[in-house]
Amino acid sequence: MTEARTTPLNDRIRSDIAHNARVWNHWLGGKDNYPVDRAVGDRVTGMYPSIGEVARADRAFLGRAVRYLAGDAGIGQFLDIGTGLPTAGNTHEVAQHTAPGSRIVYVDNDPTVLVHARALLTSSPEGATEYIEADARHPERILRAVEPTLDLKKPVAVMLLGVLNFVLDTDEAQRIVRTLMDALPSGSHLVLTHPTLELGGEGNEAAMRFWNENATPPITARSRAEFAAFLSGLDVVEPGIVSCARWRAAPGSGAAEVAQFGAVARKR
Repeated sequence: MTEARTTPLNDRIRSDIAHNARVWNHWLGGKDNYPVDRAVGDRVTGMYPSIGEVARADRAFLGRAVRYLAGDAGIGQFLDIGTGLPTAGNTHEVAQHTAPGSRIVYVDNDPTVLVHARALLTSSPEGATEYIEADARHPERILRAVEPTLDLKKPVAVMLLGVLNFVLDTDEAQRIVRTLMDALPSGSHLVLTHPTLELGGEGNEAAMRFWNENATPPITARSRAEFAAFLSGLDVVEPGIVSCARWRAAPGSGAAEVAQFGAVARKR
């Protein structure tokens, strides 16, 4: 692990204010959260009842996307930024099940995630995993830290699932994506999910406003056009930009559309 700080870890964990990683864990049915996280999460659910479906659909999308990348796309390296708390079907578990030699670097800046990071550092004997404590807003720092676990001369899948929505300035969010993808070779992939007020998400506006007043970090939704701009210059993999619940969902699964865009795109 890198990016160690001098402040004791326990002093950096705030149990008096809801935090996204822990609330997300609550929505997924996990136990790594505090009463304040459950209270805010339940209030958001009351305002926007499908938020739990969004969380579960986003996690299922991760599994399908990683299986595609480690399998059909032949990607052996993954940079998972905004990892969140470990749960079933983490990126390295999915990737190494498909391709045991896969190498994964996780990145997050939440001290609660750091406490649980050892669960992310298990690996197949053939592959490797690493955890970096860093902020997505500093992509240059992340790129410097990923080697030697990742070889940036070979294709990498950059995963930003539910991350750019915490970067409120769209220009800054686009800069993060450009910096990461510009540093990687042809054949690399970008994997994105992002909440939207489209796809039936209009009711989420009040819930997001409540979140921004009562939890951290603040969040924003984006339109299809804004989401598509993150993929500019890349070849978007079929089926394109869709609700993450319906990205390559199993035929006949009857996956309900959720207000979260999902897409995978390849660098030419």
